[in-house]
Amino acid sequence: MPRNLDLTALRSFATVADAGGVTRAAGLLHLTQSAVSMQLKRLEESLGRPLLDRSGRGVSLTADGEQLLGYARRILRLNDEVYARLTDQAFEGEVVLGVPADVVYPAIPKVLRQFHAAYPRMRVQLISSYTSRLKAMFARGECDAILTTEEDMDAGGETLTALPLVWVGAPGGQAWRQRPLRLAFEHNCIFRKGVQQALDEAGIAWEMGVESDSTRTIEASLSADLAVHAVIEGTVRSDLDLVDHGGALPDLAVTQVNMYAAKSSNQAMDDLLIMIRRAFDEL
Repeated sequence: MPRNLDLTALRSFATVADAGGVTRAAGLLHLTQSAVSMQLKRLEESLGRPLLDRSGRGVSLTADGEQLLGYARRILRLNDEVYARLTDQAFEGEVVLGVPADVVYPAIPKVLRQFHAAYPRMRVQLISSYTSRLKAMFARGECDAILTTEEDMDAGGETLTALPLVWVGAPGGQAWRQRPLRLAFEHNCIFRKGVQQALDEAGIAWEMGVESDSTRTIEASLSADLAVHAVIEGTVRSDLDLVDHGGALPDLAVTQVNMYAAKSSNQAMDDLLIMIRRAFDEL
């Protein structure tokens, strides 16, 4: 006889997996920790398999849990899409999300697809700009949420990930061998000063080969092998390559990707933030 999965327990399981623990998941679900734990236990008992490994300090998924998570996300996404489309409680409106150009890919397109599927009547206005401008817009209330790339974090922020900068250039390019090393950066790029300092400390002569206010200009110059650039690990565009310099260039600093979000009681906004956290966890 066919049996049905408990969608409430399935949602708790997926949220625990994405949040990395029961405590944080309980807050996101607006439930008590004991209620979430009970739902997880009920789900494990219904499937007859352990889904979480509780032997360590944190919570990690078992092999069965990892397999279930993929199904759970698809089931919940379809459930939410059906509910949004066929009920009068579907959310409508607009969310303004600010993201620096260097971390739009690969995470944000995936987030936007997921959010549109869950909330087809909601519109996301994506603003791509520099961290300093986005923080100013957020302070003025012009963005509902922003991502930033910065070394530290202001009060009220949340660090999504911390990753090193890596050298990038044209596929098979030789620009990294030139001395002085030719750099390509936008005028207001937050990574620019740190890269220059790392080269100075390594005793490597450099010059600004390409400067622009346009991301497209920088990308075109890199593709033409006119210079090298630095981006956050995991965000390298498909038309560029990591520079295989074999230690000829210095290691670069670790950069935080932070998120700042306005306080909201909107379920759609809460879900968007969860999707963003999940996407950057996967980096």
